[in-house]
Amino acid sequence: MKRITILTGHYGSGKSEIAVNLAVQEHTDMLVDLDIINPYFRSRSVRALLESHGVEVAESTLENAAGSDLPFISPKGSRPFVSRDLRAVYDLGGTKHGAKIMMQYRDIIKDPDNIDFLVVININRMETDSAEKIIHVIEDLEATSQLRVTGLINNANMLEYTDEQTIRDGEAVLKDVEAKTGIPIVMTFVETHVKTTGSFAGETRPLTRYLAEHWL
Repeated sequence: MKRITILTGHYGSGKSEIAVNLAVQEHTDMLVDLDIINPYFRSRSVRALLESHGVEVAESTLENAAGSDLPFISPKGSRPFVSRDLRAVYDLGGTKHGAKIMMQYRDIIKDPDNIDFLVVININRMETDSAEKIIHVIEDLEATSQLRVTGLINNANMLEYTDEQTIRDGEAVLKDVEAKTGIPIVMTFVETHVKTTGSFAGETRPLTRYLAEHWL
């Protein structure tokens, strides 16, 4: 994982859940919640958990006004781009409209080789259930954010109905995307209750449902 990891993905991809998991697993300095599109499953909603792991949260709401959901980004969100000793995960809105927020950082990105822009894919969502749709999503995200997608994350799941075959079906689709675009599968997330055999594409990571537990 690079010093700065920017995550994006359509609603239902598990993007915010993965953002929290990566911040906790990697002990990053910050998690920056840039998602002003989806006001429900938000990484900022588990601020106490993140801070207990030493992760500072910068969010898209006014300080001490967690329910405001305004299109406001804390100035703290720019710090990892300026201070090269900070490690951060960015939780970005998963549509081309959400990706526009990255434009505000364009002029201060001085260390692009240490930035990953990763797309979280759940093939069980209508918007990303085929290689063609996923490639279209990637093209939109790159055009709007002015960033190049550097990797794919397989998070194929059907909540409590997820099994190993669900994950392998997702991998098959993403391998097709990888073959057509050259963008590699860098991680596969597997929920802790799913029993698996063998390995998956990219780095296999455990997924704990921090946000789902908070909301459901």
